[in-house]
Amino acid sequence: MVNGKVLIYGGRGALGATCVQYFKNNNWWVGCIDLAENESADCNIVVERDADWVTQEQGVLSKVESSLNGDKLDAVICVAGGWAGGNAKKDLAKNSDLMWKQSVWSSAISATVGANHLKAGGLLALTGANPALAGTPGMIGYGMAKAAVHQLTKSLAGKDSGLPENSLVVSILPITLDTPMNRKWMPNADFGTWTPLEFIAELFHKWTTGSDRPTNGSLVKLVTENAKTELVFAE
Repeated sequence: MVNGKVLIYGGRGALGATCVQYFKNNNWWVGCIDLAENESADCNIVVERDADWVTQEQGVLSKVESSLNGDKLDAVICVAGGWAGGNAKKDLAKNSDLMWKQSVWSSAISATVGANHLKAGGLLALTGANPALAGTPGMIGYGMAKAAVHQLTKSLAGKDSGLPENSLVVSILPITLDTPMNRKWMPNADFGTWTPLEFIAELFHKWTTGSDRPTNGSLVKLVTENAKTELVFAE
């Protein structure tokens, strides 16, 4: 018997794969939604890269429904996303379009999956970004997309959002994640200020099981100093 069922949107990326493995190690059924399969997952839903937003949503919803066979989910966790720099001088529309697809499309589709398939009291976790609480002139498209995820979180936590009764909607707001790619591109950085992926996976697991849950609609900053991470709630 498994403890329950969770879906990880972005389960092939560094953070997503860590979350998939963490839940698997704790005896959960884990589904992965991404552009490619994660062999560790119990179920893989591959998103059509070139499909429009509506088509992606319809495809994911259809595949989730058939995969669950009438069961409900304990959590939908969206850690899909990406990063692009750039100001308004060049490629603003191009960079913004990419960021919107990676962060906002995935978050909105996760919300729809949650509205249709979460248990009452289930968890919907999204991924915002600490810098997007303020202006981001050097990465405007990224900041806009992540700010939209923050707004989506607040909207979903409100009355009549469509989510099941007593659902918890929360966004994590990382600063820098300790990923292999970040270490590759920033080899001289202070890794003691980077948030470990396992910390986040454990956090999601605690919230899924009802432990130490924040207030509904919370934007939770992950602040790491001297290799210790604290949760700081954004105003």
